[in-house]
Amino acid sequence: QIKPMNCPFHCLMYKDSIRSYRDLPFRWGELGTVYRYERSGTLHGLMRVRGFTQDDAHIFCLPEQLQSEIVDVLELTKTILTRFGFNKYELMVSTRPEKSVGSDQIWDDATAALVGALDELGWEYGTDEGGGAFYGPKIDLKIKDAIGRTWQCSTVQCDFNLPERFDLEYVSAEGTKERPIMVHRAIFGSLERFFGILIENCAGELPFWLTPTQMKLLPVTDSVQDYCKEVAAKANKMGLRVEVDRGNERLAKQIRNAEQGRIPVMAVVGVKEMEQGTLAVRSRKEGDLGSFDVDDLLAELKRCDDVAEEMTKMGEVPKKEEEEN
Repeated sequence: QIKPMNCPFHCLMYKDSIRSYRDLPFRWGELGTVYRYERSGTLHGLMRVRGFTQDDAHIFCLPEQLQSEIVDVLELTKTILTRFGFNKYELMVSTRPEKSVGSDQIWDDATAALVGALDELGWEYGTDEGGGAFYGPKIDLKIKDAIGRTWQCSTVQCDFNLPERFDLEYVSAEGTKERPIMVHRAIFGSLERFFGILIENCAGELPFWLTPTQMKLLPVTDSVQDYCKEVAAKANKMGLRVEVDRGNERLAKQIRNAEQGRIPVMAVVGVKEMEQGTLAVRSRKEGDLGSFDVDDLLAELKRCDDVAEEMTKMGEVPKKEEEEN
């Protein structure tokens, strides 16, 4: 079935059982594919499509839990976006529009929770007066790409409408039935659009931990092919993505092809490296990094992969280069 949103299904999951205030907050997330009929003139590559997947999550919480839940969502958002290399973004709090649902008190409390969460984190933000949805205030996060363009990405949205429409309730400490507050949370938004933005931002030069091929071994002669394959197999067992060049081109052409392919780390392998159990390493960004023992290099690459860092560690510099310097 074609669905335009994931939200109603999480509401039905909540309504499946009687809920107590002790059970809250509930946090449910999914990678849900949805469909929207966008007019043909508005379609734009990966940025605007008719079928896309959202990292959709919903939080059902008590009013007094709202601010702490928003803080947790914002911290998670920062962690994830930073891992993809996005450190510049704009935050906007959108407040109550003229036409809306819900009481003045609940709007004021929810808006105060959004602002309070941002103040608690010490983040700068702007205010879009009247820019909220009719069903609740929200925080919009727009990321900036390499040329300064802003793209709508993450959203934290309070919702007073769906709990009412689906008659969602919890039993309070006093034994009365109350409405929970529902929070919509999307960090990537549309996965398709996010990766379109990411590719535009880094011009195809993806972060080391994300790039399809993390290192390419460049054999100087056919006699080292087996050694290269052994190193690649060892790296692959560690979870690293390493490939061996066919070696049909001259070394300079192999290096140029690897750099044009946006491969972050290259390792030149000759007879000397095979005999010593080493690799001569070159970074696309940093240039020559020197010679590394195979196990030491793979351990460093694995560390970079785990902590989302680029390979910058220097290895052993040949004596000839040291004398020239």
